[in-house]
Amino acid sequence: EMQPFVTSEIKNNIAEITFGTPKSNSLPSEILEKLAQTILDEASKKEVQIILLKSEGDKAFCAGASFDELLEINNLEASKKFFGGFAKVLNAMRTCGKIVVVRVQGKTTGGGVGIACAADYCFATKDASLALPELNLGIGPFVIGPFVERKIGKSQFAAMSLDTEFRTANWAKDHQIYHQVFENISEMDTEIQKFLEKLSVKSAKALALIKKVSWEGTEHFEKLMPERILMSASLLLEDSTKTNIEKIKQNLGKGN
Repeated sequence: EMQPFVTSEIKNNIAEITFGTPKSNSLPSEILEKLAQTILDEASKKEVQIILLKSEGDKAFCAGASFDELLEINNLEASKKFFGGFAKVLNAMRTCGKIVVVRVQGKTTGGGVGIACAADYCFATKDASLALPELNLGIGPFVIGPFVERKIGKSQFAAMSLDTEFRTANWAKDHQIYHQVFENISEMDTEIQKFLEKLSVKSAKALALIKKVSWEGTEHFEKLMPERILMSASLLLEDSTKTNIEKIKQNLGKGN
C-alpha cells in the first residue's frame, strides 16, 4: 500500500500541496508536521500567489486523526505532540500570509473538518459530508474548535460535537464552511482551475490584506492552543478512550 506523503508543486504562481495516507487520508504526526512546514515554506516564496490544499484519491478527503497512532500514544508528551500537530497545520493555514484554497472531494471528519474550516475558500463535491466524531472516541474537537466556531458559531459547533452525526455538503455550504459545492470531482476541478488562474494574476498585496482582515480577531488562537491541546491529550490517555478507539477500529476493519 502507499506510503504516507506530502508533496508540493508550483505552477503558474500556484502552490499545489497534496497529502495522502493509506487509511482514508487520516493524519499521523509525521504528516501533520510535514504538512504544516510545507504550507509555511511554500507561502514564504515570493512567486507563490495562492495555495491549493488537497488530498489523494477520489474517496475520503480526510479521516482526521490516525487511529493507529492514537492507540500507540501512552504518555502526555507524545499525546500533546500529536494534537499539537493539528494545531500547527491549522495555524500555518491561518498565519502563512497567502490565500489557502481547500478542495474537499469526499467525506471528512474530525481534524479534516478543521482543515476545511481553516480554508480561506473551500470547494467541495456533494459527497463531501462532514462530522465531528471525537466524542465517540472519548475526546472532543478541542484543537480544531476555534477554527470550526469561526465558520459555524458556537451553537452549531456544540451540536456537531454532541450528536457526532454527518452533515451534508449542502448543510456545510449553508453554514459557510464550503463556498461552492459540485455534482462531481471533475466539475469541481474545472472550477477550481478557473478560480486559481483568476486569483493568480491579482494584486499580491490586495490578496494578503484580504487574508489579514478576514482572520482579524483570531490572534488569541495562539494562546488558546496549549490548553486545547492539553484537553485532548489528557483525555486520550484514559483507559476508556483506548477501548473505544479499539472497538471503532475493529468495526471499520469489518467494513461497517
